[in-house]
Amino acid sequence: MNKRIIIGIIIIMTLSLIGVGVIQYYWVMKAVNLDVKNFNDKVTIALNNVKKKITIDTEKLLEQRFFEELGMPPPGKDGITNIQHELKIDSNDKIGKNQSNTPAFNIKSYNQDELLENIDNVFLDKTLRAELAFNNLDLQYEYGVYSHEFKSYFIENGSYTATIGDTSKSSNVANVNLLKAEFKIPLFDNESYSPGHLNLYFPRKKSFIWSNFVGILLSSTIFTGLILFCFIYTIWVIIFQKKISEIKTDFINNMTHEFKTPIATISLASDSILNPSILQNQDKVQRFIGIIKQENTRMLDLVERILQMAQIEKKNVQLKYNEINIHDIIEDAIVNAELKIQTKGGQIITELNANDPYISADETHLASIINNLLDNAEKYTPETPIIIIKTKNVKGGVQFSITDNGLGMSKEDVKMAFEKFYRAHTGNLHDVKGFGLGLSYVKAMVDAHHGTIHIESEPNKGSTFIIFLPKQQNIVKKEIN
Repeated sequence: MNKRIIIGIIIIMTLSLIGVGVIQYYWVMKAVNLDVKNFNDKVTIALNNVKKKITIDTEKLLEQRFFEELGMPPPGKDGITNIQHELKIDSNDKIGKNQSNTPAFNIKSYNQDELLENIDNVFLDKTLRAELAFNNLDLQYEYGVYSHEFKSYFIENGSYTATIGDTSKSSNVANVNLLKAEFKIPLFDNESYSPGHLNLYFPRKKSFIWSNFVGILLSSTIFTGLILFCFIYTIWVIIFQKKISEIKTDFINNMTHEFKTPIATISLASDSILNPSILQNQDKVQRFIGIIKQENTRMLDLVERILQMAQIEKKNVQLKYNEINIHDIIEDAIVNAELKIQTKGGQIITELNANDPYISADETHLASIINNLLDNAEKYTPETPIIIIKTKNVKGGVQFSITDNGLGMSKEDVKMAFEKFYRAHTGNLHDVKGFGLGLSYVKAMVDAHHGTIHIESEPNKGSTFIIFLPKQQNIVKKEIN
């Protein structure tokens, strides 16, 4: 999969996720607006019912006072059944006559301001609470009855806050929350005049409405997050697999090149031996046989490396632990590597400071770990390699490091260094050969020894491989897992 296709997939998936997010936002906001409208309608219904009940209760209260002033009981037990709304009387006279010549209460003898001033605060509080509860509006609220005549609230949240008629005791400063009240309804109004209104404010209206969508928003966020995670993970897998594919392609090319040279050499040597003139010369025959044997050994070594990694992949390599002096292993490895390093004019410097160099390890694989690291240090140092090997005792075991002054590695190369078939870029250096299996093998063997390995490196400043191996292993034989 080429780079353009990957970029195209990223763009399409990103636009798709944005589109899904926009659609979700649209429908959630539409649902919220519908809920707000439903809430407002419920509040309006509740306020209208409160208005009706307050009107009836106030008229009933005034009727009761009217007959108390006359020293007479109210004419009916059910309230204002005898109120004479249509009786023609003087505007200053609250008493009329019915057909039986009995005093009758006339509500029209009171103006709207008088009605407003006689609202029962307790009844108002109970009625408002009941109506809101009936309409399933169970949330905190504040309310007040405002008088246009005195320009103040004389009832706030069930309590009288000013004495109507005595302006010296009235408050001209309204409750701050009530100033923001969204819901208002006029009280005792007619076509031309309203003495005041009832204000209702819900401090937590938004949170109350949004609480109905918490589940939807939470589930939507979780599922969108999962889709986003899967998308990112898929892209990462595609890019990673693309890199692995490139690495394996390089491995196949390198392997083909590595095998091609000895096969060609063996073929040439075999043809030479079959030449009649060569067959008669025993020295030349022996020389060509030696070449064939040398190249055959080289091929076997290449095959062994590949099979070794295959065994590690199958997790069926067994380690044979013995008490080993790590200094002896290092010195033997130096003997094998020193010739190639000295050919380049370099040297190996040792600082073997571990007072107790004995550890429990597999001698063959430990030697291979050190040989691989020395081989890498030599290959990736184009000129005059200076390799420093250090050892020291640390808690629980021995730590050793191999430092070179070679090409170094970038952060990306350091992260990928232990991946199978991966080979760091060598810039203009084209003679570095290998399968990219060395460091992968080293990491697998260090892990099998219950040790740790990490790299400190910068481009053009060399690399340091730091390995820790424990002094004791839990078992004598350990299968790689």
